[in-house]
Amino acid sequence: MEYLHTIDLSFLQLTDLQRIIQNKTILVLSDDVIQKVNRCREYLDKKVDEHERLIYGVNTGFGSLCNTAISKEELGQLQRNLVLSHACGMGEEVPQEIVRLMLLFKILGLSKGHSGVQLETLERLIFFFNNDIFPVVYQQGSLGASGDLAPLAHLSLPLIGEGKVYFDGKVQNTSVVYQKLSLYPISLQSKEGLALLNGTQFMSAYAFHCLDKGWQLWHNWQRISALSLDAYDGRKEPFHPAIHEVRPHEGQIVSARNFLDILEGSEILAQEKTHVQDPYSFRCIPQVHGASYDSLKHAEKVILTEINAVTDNPTIFPELDEVISAGNFHGQPLALVLDFMAIALSEMGSISERRVYKLISGTRNLPAFLTPNPGLNSGFMIAQYTCASIVSQNKQLCTPASVDTIDSSNGQEDHVSMGANAATKLYRVVENCFSIQGIELLLAAQAFEFRRPMKSSENLEALFATYRSEIPFVNEDIYLHELMEKSRNFVINLN
Repeated sequence: MEYLHTIDLSFLQLTDLQRIIQNKTILVLSDDVIQKVNRCREYLDKKVDEHERLIYGVNTGFGSLCNTAISKEELGQLQRNLVLSHACGMGEEVPQEIVRLMLLFKILGLSKGHSGVQLETLERLIFFFNNDIFPVVYQQGSLGASGDLAPLAHLSLPLIGEGKVYFDGKVQNTSVVYQKLSLYPISLQSKEGLALLNGTQFMSAYAFHCLDKGWQLWHNWQRISALSLDAYDGRKEPFHPAIHEVRPHEGQIVSARNFLDILEGSEILAQEKTHVQDPYSFRCIPQVHGASYDSLKHAEKVILTEINAVTDNPTIFPELDEVISAGNFHGQPLALVLDFMAIALSEMGSISERRVYKLISGTRNLPAFLTPNPGLNSGFMIAQYTCASIVSQNKQLCTPASVDTIDSSNGQEDHVSMGANAATKLYRVVENCFSIQGIELLLAAQAFEFRRPMKSSENLEALFATYRSEIPFVNEDIYLHELMEKSRNFVINLN
């Protein structure tokens, strides 16, 4: 499906951004954006021509070289040198889906008309986005403070005809792609390199991706843990509205209400229980999932604000006749919520693993390790080991990056957010959580079979039937890795 989106000066909401990234979207600029970008560029050119005073990054060096004047004849070379010298990324490549978001968010930031870029530069970035030309970017290199300098330098290299890009399904030199498409490198003007490299689009792209997947994980876990509850013959009282009205955290209320909706009509839930209460991993689902819900809500507000903001430096205000050097590139708002989201998602994974442990424990009339013939068969014993290993890794990844700082640029940049490291850690937590979900659903479905002929709710019976069409019941020990991978892929694609 092809979708046309006109970039204007409005605030984009989560649904707007999801629509753009989920479709084959063609971006175009509104007349208002074109006018504002041109006005800002014209103002900056006039400012440089008419005044001799130093303007950081426009006619000066960068970082601790901020007091070094650059002649007018060398301003273009200064910007090109900046992009080349800052492309110092290392480590693994950034996934193309994240690079696509980086392009989108850089386009949005520059389109606000406070960065001083040429319209031609902005339109080339849009051309990359519209034609699936994705620069090769590396995960390591940003301190998350003076902008995501190294990753954004790699994102910007193709503008000047340098670096490598993914095009037609393979990595190619930018110069080769330009020749194929009859394109020419952009000649950067004053301040443009800095506008491209300053900014939080690396952190923002990871943050948005993980937020989007985080909401998917949250909704998945509501259904998966509900199936686990019925498979474990759990009680419904912990989800009673009165409990949550007297402790009215929004997420807790939403989680409990949603849980009752999912389980509506379950024969298993309605039957009389012999046990008085359930373990915390079942009884406290609304409190744990609810806290993660509230954390994601807070993160969403911060991330959307950042994506819709101007985060390069200096910032240009033609209407005020001001070019202001400040700190909007500092990633602290993102760094904190990136760490926060990692903890929130990791905790849902942690309580999930405890339900897995209970399901294989040989209690509640379930066989040990969920195999019909335990002893001869080990069943799902080691699947729980794997789940515990992943959960433990998540806990290690939740050590906050945002509490660290190492000064740089000869002390000029003396406090940094380390938000980029928080971003890449969070990405791994998200990937791990899908694995944990796959394992819980595999075991919940296995345990659920032992409750037959009783039925669960219509919602969960439909989930179970769809799952069983892809992943079978396990009667005796088999090679489990393949089933676990299939289960992981199932939850990734679960709507």
